[in-house]
Amino acid sequence: MKKIITVIIVLITTVSFSQNKNARASMEVDGVCLMCKTRIEKASLNTKGVKSAVWNVKTHELKLIYDERKTDVKTIQKSILAVGHDTKEVKATDEAYATVHPCCRYRDEAVKDDHKEGENEREGDDHNNH
Repeated sequence: MKKIITVIIVLITTVSFSQNKNARASMEVDGVCLMCKTRIEKASLNTKGVKSAVWNVKTHELKLIYDERKTDVKTIQKSILAVGHDTKEVKATDEAYATVHPCCRYRDEAVKDDHKEGENEREGDDHNNH
């Protein structure tokens, strides 16, 4: 009986130590401006266990640091989808997308073009902070 209990304790300890409290991940998230950046980062950071979330306006890459004991990438992704932003793997619902500010409608080619024109006018300046 003692051997079984010892094996169970070792297994539980191994599982808990195998989860990283500073796991890193990145994912592609659609958006066009600094308002999108704020929304995406806030949704990520409001997910329990997320320590850092930085979204790049130009590359659309979201870099995350999170505690695997408290959350996972799928849960973080659901938080982002809920505020209306698509990821490379999953699209936000039309209802969630409809809540995004009209100037942030990244699925609309005219909106994307407007933001590109602004980038060309102010090269290197992330001006789209509405």
